[in-house]
Amino acid sequence: MVWCPKYRRKVLVGPIEARLKQIISEGCRGHQAEIEELEVMPDHVHLLVNVDPQFGIHRIIKLIKGRSSRYLRQEFPALKRKLPSLWTNSYCVSTTGGTPLSTIQQYIEQQKHA
Repeated sequence: MVWCPKYRRKVLVGPIEARLKQIISEGCRGHQAEIEELEVMPDHVHLLVNVDPQFGIHRIIKLIKGRSSRYLRQEFPALKRKLPSLWTNSYCVSTTGGTPLSTIQQYIEQQKHA
C-alpha cells in the first residue's frame, strides 16, 4: 500500500514519523494484519502488509488512515493548521503476485536512500 498526505506535503518527519509508525503498528496488530515492511517518507508511506482476505485490504487502510489522522492531528497541532485533512482520499494497493517478498521488502527499505 502507498498513500500520501494532502497536497503531498512533506510533513511526515521527526516525531511525526515515529508516532505514525507506532500508530500503524498498533492498528495492524489489533486486526491480525502482519507488517512485512514499513517505510515512512516525508511525503508518502509504503506499507507491505499481510491481511486476511476476509477482512479486506480496504478496511485495514481505512482504519490506519482514519486512526493515524485523528491521533496525529490531536498530538501535533501544527498539522491541523497546515492541512484541512491529513491524508488524500486515494491510495495505491497492489498484491505481491509471484514476486518474492524479499524483493519487495528490499525495494521499500531502499526508498529512504533513493
